[in-house]
Amino acid sequence: MSAAGSLLAAVPAASVLLLTVATRPRGVGAVAPLRLAVVRAALLTGAYAVLVVEVLGALHALSRAAFTIAWLLFLAVAATAAGLRWRRADESAPPPTAAPRPVPVGAVASGGGPDAPAPVVADGAPAPTRTDRSPAGLLGVAVDTWRTAGRGERLLAGAVAGLVLVELLIALLAEPNNFDSQTYHLPKVEHWVAQGDLDFWATAIHRQVTIPPGAEYLLLHLRLLTGGDALHNLVQWAAGVLCLLVIARITAQLGGGRRAQLLTAFVLASTPMVALQATSTQTDLVCAAWVACAATLVLDGLRRRTGWGTLLALGAATGLTAVTKTSGLIAVGPLLVLWGLAQLRLVLADRAPARAGGVARTVGGSVLILLVAAVVVGPFLARVTAEFGHPLGPPRLRESIPMERHDPASVLVNALRIGHTAFDTPLAPLRRAGAEAIIGGADVIGVDPQDRAITFGREIFPEPAWYPDEDRVAFPIAGALAMIGVAVALARPRRIDSGQVGPLRAYAVVALATVLLHTAMIKWQPWGNRLILYALVLAVPLAGLWLDALLRRHAPATAGVAARRSIATLAAVTVLATSALAGVLALSYGFPRRLVGAGSVFTTSDWDTRFLRRPQWADEFRWAAASVRDSDARRIGLVQQNDNWEYPWWLLLRQPDGGSPELVALQSVLPERPPADPASVDAIVCTGSRPACAKLVPAGWRLEFRDYVGYALPPGR
Repeated sequence: MSAAGSLLAAVPAASVLLLTVATRPRGVGAVAPLRLAVVRAALLTGAYAVLVVEVLGALHALSRAAFTIAWLLFLAVAATAAGLRWRRADESAPPPTAAPRPVPVGAVASGGGPDAPAPVVADGAPAPTRTDRSPAGLLGVAVDTWRTAGRGERLLAGAVAGLVLVELLIALLAEPNNFDSQTYHLPKVEHWVAQGDLDFWATAIHRQVTIPPGAEYLLLHLRLLTGGDALHNLVQWAAGVLCLLVIARITAQLGGGRRAQLLTAFVLASTPMVALQATSTQTDLVCAAWVACAATLVLDGLRRRTGWGTLLALGAATGLTAVTKTSGLIAVGPLLVLWGLAQLRLVLADRAPARAGGVARTVGGSVLILLVAAVVVGPFLARVTAEFGHPLGPPRLRESIPMERHDPASVLVNALRIGHTAFDTPLAPLRRAGAEAIIGGADVIGVDPQDRAITFGREIFPEPAWYPDEDRVAFPIAGALAMIGVAVALARPRRIDSGQVGPLRAYAVVALATVLLHTAMIKWQPWGNRLILYALVLAVPLAGLWLDALLRRHAPATAGVAARRSIATLAAVTVLATSALAGVLALSYGFPRRLVGAGSVFTTSDWDTRFLRRPQWADEFRWAAASVRDSDARRIGLVQQNDNWEYPWWLLLRQPDGGSPELVALQSVLPERPPADPASVDAIVCTGSRPACAKLVPAGWRLEFRDYVGYALPPGR
């Protein structure tokens, strides 16, 4: 990556920072105002990034120059907005001698504006009295906060920061090597760059065009700005950081103090699935981040009317979720229902003359949310509908992942299998006993546990999922804590003692509904743990609140009570220590990116890192690509199956000037996109199947094939 590429890649990050300054709430009573500003900045930047791709794609102008101009304009607007915001803040700041009075927990403060959430100081401590909003002043507030923190809080904060920094190191050192990314995530990006637009193309891998491309849109920006994929892992890393910030804010909104917020962030940060995905080019953390943004904005609307700015942000969060991973809408849907009911409740609390206008405003706000979401995801859905006649794509996609049976017995079996995989542990006897109980119970109620209508593809339940693999790893600790948190919030919310019983219970209902809907709508599959990651992120704040209540010290009335509380504290500390160990082990020995051992990011070459999933293929791709390059072929045909790796060809066959190779598919699963004629290409490269390749090689051509990779050249080349 060139120095110019590095500078251009810094422009989006700088824009987010400036927008964070520009969108910070003006009122003194907002819950975690800086984190709310981060949410607003992230949603604004994400929506802008998606719309830039859609607009420039429609203009056939997906180029580095166009994207550079778009980001420099955005940076200028963000800098201007931040400057104006800073100037207004300085002008409205009280004199140094008039320090603002602390706002007690639950008290109402004026001046919050229509988009500021209910004014609460969630840390349970006096509000800081600093009025200096310069970087030095904000640093002073951070230093003061650190000084007032207890030893446990500092340990939690240090652990979270350490995990995040190690993830950043791995993300920067490791080359993209996720299996799905080699098959369709990254080839999508390369096709767009080569075409200069978003038109669909002939391909044997339908997921390259049918799966929502929101995360890949973000990768496209980095690809064009930097000229390569060196920073691709940072998209998921940034999404992971955003998840941590937002769930901590959600915990504060539900009444949790500083320790509860740190506990929430710690539980999620140390979850192996999160730690591994944060260094990946998968898409699950990106989806979870947009869902979390929607959740925190909805919570702001439970106790006060939502302003137009927040409505736009909710629409952006909904649209970004839909364009990234449609399964995330399983959570966003109940969240929006909760928001609508809360807004109507506030309207009914108004005086009679104002009710009609309040209802109209709520209906109008709901329509606005849907319209904004449609602007973000609509262009992609329109292309899919035009191509396949259905907004959810071809039948093979609609029937492969969603449940095809919805009778209670089938849903129950599906839920039990998903739970078994999500809570898997290294204890093989426990896994075996649980699986046998589920299979036996399914037989009793007349459901085949391997029924294709409730099971993805040809997969067979059960499958081990305890080991630290980014696609499969279970989350028994975080999942169990989240389940306990949900149960306590529903049954005995005052045991958590957050002071927010109503919102707490409502949020728990949404978290539970999300899990139930997911198990009723998504088939079991061995890698299903990553698909439900968004639901885990949504529920983790309840785990943090429950853990905080468990660790809270009260004066015991009797020796027996003291003993029970000591045991509970010891159990909580043990669970947290085990969670920390799981996170550290995932980063140290996780797959396919790790710090130590075989395949370490410090000792493995860039090319070999890309093939850690299938190391036997590394030399085969190089061998075939070298022969094709030596033949001076310009137009190259692709022969591959639905789950084969395509991305290595884009790297190995890139033109000497860095331009994209001309790769065309010789097979196509898109009815309206016929494949290229084999006679029209200069060479053919194949993956997966020699017989499939041989069928498409013109007569007289020379075909060479190893175990997985092959190539064919015409006579004389």
